[in-house]
Parts: sequence; structure tokens; C-alpha cells
Amino acid sequence: MDADISKIIYNGLLKYNGKGALIPDLAESYEISDDKTTYTFHLKKNVTWHDGTQFSAKDVIFTFNLITDPAYKSPLRANWQGVSANLVDDSTVTFVTNPYAGFLNNATFGILPQHIWDSVKPDNFPLAQLNLEPIGTGPFKYNTFQKDSKGNILSYKLVANPNYFEGKPYLSKITFNFYSDEVSALDAYNRKEVMGMSNISSQKITEIKNQKSSLEHSFSIPRYSAVFFNQTKSLPLTDDKVREALNLATDREALIKIVLNGKGTPVYSPILPGMLGYSADLGKVNYDPEKAKQILNDADWKMSDNNVREKNDKPLEINIVTTDWDEFSKSAEVLKDQWAKIGAKVNISSLPVSDIQQNYIRPREYEALLFGQVMGADPDPYSFWHSAQKKDPGLNLALFGDSTTDKLIEDARVEFNPTKRADLYTQFQQKLIAEIPAVFLCSPEYIYPVNKSVQGITAVNISSPAERFSNVDKWYINTKRVWK
Repeated sequence: MDADISKIIYNGLLKYNGKGALIPDLAESYEISDDKTTYTFHLKKNVTWHDGTQFSAKDVIFTFNLITDPAYKSPLRANWQGVSANLVDDSTVTFVTNPYAGFLNNATFGILPQHIWDSVKPDNFPLAQLNLEPIGTGPFKYNTFQKDSKGNILSYKLVANPNYFEGKPYLSKITFNFYSDEVSALDAYNRKEVMGMSNISSQKITEIKNQKSSLEHSFSIPRYSAVFFNQTKSLPLTDDKVREALNLATDREALIKIVLNGKGTPVYSPILPGMLGYSADLGKVNYDPEKAKQILNDADWKMSDNNVREKNDKPLEINIVTTDWDEFSKSAEVLKDQWAKIGAKVNISSLPVSDIQQNYIRPREYEALLFGQVMGADPDPYSFWHSAQKKDPGLNLALFGDSTTDKLIEDARVEFNPTKRADLYTQFQQKLIAEIPAVFLCSPEYIYPVNKSVQGITAVNISSPAERFSNVDKWYINTKRVWK
């Protein structure tokens, strides 16, 4: 099911409040044992499923068992490895795990009703009609959908849940329309066929008509783009001075203006604004092509007649692989022009993302990879920067890490004191910044254009696009009273 719709229909034990903080959802409260291994959740008792059946702890255990059973192939399974769940009573469950500071972020998974799903076998799970006609505990419930002749869903209607445990939503219904591409969706928005678009690329913002009646909600999402260096595939990139010069020769502000229409934030590490351990000055590099040139001169990278530097008869030539998505292909062109100014030649290969993943990322067959990484609400960089993740299916695209940085990452995962954990992430960033395994570029904003009459949208920092619906039960349509 579409993530946006799932967010509105289902609830987790916990949820994000639109400002990046975890708050109780189906849980009334929770406790963590002194040794940080047992989490006890006390559930709300006034919750019913959309069909009127009482919600209970058995539904939580049932969903947990589905997620952890490999037969169901849940994408969340990795988050729950080594965790056991126990039913205490109808309104209490416990999870026992190894200490992990980010564990509570996993407790946001949507919970399924056991009485509806327990008869569906694993092989039939993905295609079950219940995926199209779901029953949850959320503020809105399934009503109807429309398909075209090929079976593609054209629209999906939800209606307010009058028995929602936080009170009946202000809106009576929400209808999702689906379009084949951004152009079609934008056209529908401009014709006022819909009152909002799930996302719009920054380059398309100027194509919104009736600007006075439209409001662009901008959200911070934990994602960033960077050029990841594979030093095993490129002689120039093994030179610390080359990587330092490229970092100095990167005008992030210009890139954001050209590629993202100004809708983004420069970044200098994988710890992003708002995250634990973030510091605005940590790793910040001012655009300084003259200093970059001097660094290369001092390192014996001499300018040749064709304006490409050379050292020991080896040209300062870098092959960048990226996706054919506009944001990345245009970013590559901007970097090509910027780095050419200091004598570096850049060759760009823009390819379909499936090709990139299969033929470049998985075997690590690239010199430089311009790509994006999406993090979770917790700043834990393990999946992207621990040395255990250097090989597929790991996501350490810069092949970065040693025993020192690995220990910092590992220690931070089990450090529950926020100040001490932030200090560990500071040390990790300092090591990463010193070695420059990648040139970090920017964190693009998530733009959600909505008709101004839709009020009550209060989210600011969200961990995923669907989190913009964190308070959808409080959205309302601003109407005018007309006297007759």
C-alpha cells in the first residue's frame, strides 16, 4: 500500500510529532529497564479497529511475529533481529533486546489486526485484498477506490474514523488521486482537480499557477547527496590533497541555487541539521578555488596545456557515475564546471538507477559516485559508514572506516546519555572530515504544495514524506461564512 495511505490508516506504538520527537501513539506509556535491554509498553485501552473490534496487545505480538518471520519478507525485519517480544497481558507487551540507543525509533511500525490477517498465508500476503481494503486504528478508514482498465488505481478514498481514539478528525474525507508522472500531477493541481501534491521537484515550483492560492510547505527530511570516492579505483583520488582541493572547489550554495532552485541546505557531513551531534561549524568549508589551486600546486599537480593538471604523467581526471534523475545529473554538470576551474577533468555517466545499483554500487565499480542517502530519524551512521558495510549489501559507498571510527559508531549505538552520544558523533565526524572520503553537497527540502484553504499542517522535521500526515486528524478546510 502507498506509504501515505498506510500512515493515515495504521498506528504504531510510538509516532513522530512533526518536529522529529517520538511521542506515544497506541502506547499510553513505556518504561526502559536499568540495563537498557527491556522495553515495556502499556497500551491505550480505548482503541478499536475500524471494524469495531477491540485493539489489544495480541495484535502487537502478531505484527511483530510477521515482521520477524523471513517467510513474509518484511523490509523491517533487519531492525528486529535479536529481539524477542512477550505478551504480559491484554494491554502490556515487552521487547527484550541488546542495548541500542535508537531502538525506540523502530517502535513506529504500523500494527495489523490479528483477527483479520491471521488466516492469510505468507505467499498470499502481498496480493491479499486486505492490502486494498485495509482495517486499521488510524484517524481515517478505507471507503472505496477506482481502477482503470489495466488495473491501475486511479483514486483512493478515505473517510473520517468517528471512533478514532484521539477524537474524530476535522476533515470528513481524504481522496488520493494517482498520476503517472510529475507533469500530470502538476497539471491536475493547476486545474484544481486536487488540493495538494505529494511532492514537487524544486525545478517545477515556478510552474505552479495561481501562486496566491497555493502554499508550499517545506520539510526537512534526513537525506543528503554527496560524491562518494572509491579510492581503490582511482589513482588521483588516493591523493589526500586532491580530495581536499575538490572539497574546497565545491560551491554548494551555487549548486543549490542552480539545481534545487534554492530549496536545500549545504551539508558537510552525514550528521544533518536537527540531529544529535550536529554542529553548524563542524567540517564547514568555504568555497575557495584559489586555495584549492594552491594545494594542488604544492602537491605537484601541474597544469598542462589542455588545462587539465597532471602528476607523474597521470591526468587529474575523475569519472563520476550518477543516476539520470534531474537532480543528480544536473548536480554532476555543476560539479564538472566547478572542478574544471582548478584543473580537474570530470567525465559523467548518467544511467538508470537500476543499472547503477546492479552494475556499479553492488560490485563497487566506480571511481566517484554522485548519489543520495536517506537516513532514519536516529543519527546512527552504522549502515552507511561502518567498515562492515563496505561490501554489498552494505551501503558504505565510500569504503570508509577503520577500527577507530568503527568503535566510535559502535559506542554511540549503546550510549543512552544524549550529551555523551553527541560527543561520540562529533569525534566520528572529525575523523571523517579529516579524511574526506566524500564531498558532501546538500540536503534538499521536501516541498509539499497545498491549497491555502487546507489549514492545520504543522509538521516541520519529518523522517519520511508520509510523516507530513503526523497530525492529519487536526487538518481542516478554512471556509468563509457568507451572509445572505
